[in-house]
Amino acid sequence: MSARETKVTCPCCNSHLDVDVRTGTVMKWRRETELDETGKPVVRESDWDDAASRVESRLSTATDKFDAGLSREQNREQALDDLFRKANKKLEEREGD
Repeated sequence: MSARETKVTCPCCNSHLDVDVRTGTVMKWRRETELDETGKPVVRESDWDDAASRVESRLSTATDKFDAGLSREQNREQALDDLFRKANKKLEEREGD
């Protein structure tokens, strides 16, 4: 736990919460029954499967975002040339008036 997080126990249900101090958002939570006798979270096989699927989905979206950024960069020169031509045309029209 870092200085940006604090651990809180809910007075109603005794769930354990890890709260981000700066944003006030709950980062993690566990029910009291999901903790072992030492207070550490009980990790089940389904937890690992869920985490692995989230990582895989992040990797696929990261690849898509990278490809989109690469495409923008490859077309950037043409886009800047078009903007320059439009600005030059606009300047010529103003000078003509």
